[in-house]
Amino acid sequence: MSRVCELTGKRTVAGNNVSHSKRRTKRKFYPNLHKKKFFIPEVDRWVTLKVSTTAMRNIDKKGIYSYLKELEKKGNIKLILED
Repeated sequence: MSRVCELTGKRTVAGNNVSHSKRRTKRKFYPNLHKKKFFIPEVDRWVTLKVSTTAMRNIDKKGIYSYLKELEKKGNIKLILED
């Protein structure tokens, strides 16, 4: 499974470890991802998403349904919740 947030699109980025003597070696910075189950009362459905902590904070602030609608409007995700 790839380490990519399903909502924000955050993914692993490359960088350098820099030692005291300023030698650089490659390393990876991983996003802080969690697999979380959300209930969407507007459509009476549970969804499981792999989301970053940033996305979780936005969901807490705006609500899951409105945040998904906002991302759909931007074109970041395709929403297929309506049955």
